Amino acid sequence: MNLNRRHILCLATALALTPVGRASAAVPASSRLDLTATTGPWLREIALSETRVLQSFAFDNTNKRLYTAQLTQGGRTLTGESAPVSGTERAKNGDLCITRLDWQGAVTGRMYLKGFGHGVSIGAEPFGTGTYLWTETDAVPDSQDNGYGTRVARFRFTDGAVLTTGSAGLLRFDPVPGSDHNTVALDPVNSRVAHRSRAGGVWTYTLYDLATFKAGVFDPLATLTQPAVLDGQTFQGYATLGRHLYTLDGISFGDVHLTAVDWNTGAVLDRQLTGAGADLFYREPEGMAIQLPDASSPARLHFGLASEKSLTETNKKASFYYTDTTV
Repeated sequence: MNLNRRHILCLATALALTPVGRASAAVPASSRLDLTATTGPWLREIALSETRVLQSFAFDNTNKRLYTAQLTQGGRTLTGESAPVSGTERAKNGDLCITRLDWQGAVTGRMYLKGFGHGVSIGAEPFGTGTYLWTETDAVPDSQDNGYGTRVARFRFTDGAVLTTGSAGLLRFDPVPGSDHNTVALDPVNSRVAHRSRAGGVWTYTLYDLATFKAGVFDPLATLTQPAVLDGQTFQGYATLGRHLYTLDGISFGDVHLTAVDWNTGAVLDRQLTGAGADLFYREPEGMAIQLPDASSPARLHFGLASEKSLTETNKKASFYYTDTTV
């Protein structure tokens, strides 16, 4: 496109009006994924372990596994419990179900986490033929009686296990003491971990080197406050890749937006309304993650959509759409 003086003035005005979160960083430059180039579905309307909606998901790209998080459904009696627990209590307690699937969508295992949180975002870290999961932990109920994590946890996925916040083998991290709504997302290309939390009413995103974080040293590579464009939106997940933070927001039967933010400046680089999965019945955005399909394919930014078949067939299904085109 040829830019004349009027085009340049309009572009400058638009950039000046873009809400910017405060940021401090020096993350190296990298390509940004094109939020207008959504494709898929990679998997469409697959069943998970629970009847409740998908909350988030993560990829073990080495072992070709998909891990999903859901709130534990009402009526289950887990190991150590003497009677079934209602769905309302599960949400208040922050009891999660993690399902392991292969990349064709077949369930290959599950485990339960008691008292961990709401599952807005999780991470998967390959370790040989196994996987370590990253989640929130030490849930505290909010004003709506939904439990959200006050710390971060790392533990090995073990099929059939039921973990509590005091289980052996569970590592707990407290990067922002006194915060709530703690969640994490992993950058599998650059070995980084992003952490989102709320303290004093302010939402903050922080980027760390993964090895340093695991050692308990919380030395940020980047820190930014949530851009104003996300304030008041129903936040549904995030992912990080290179210099860019990607977020997902929206509600069931409503608009779904994808947003790209610069880790260094906090600037909103793009925000797009997506029509992916518009034909789904009960379409609710849930979770984001980075997939590395194989050594020769570009990284994919995935986002999840929860759905159900009809008003009478209400067990929730999960679909996954992605973009792998850069701008």
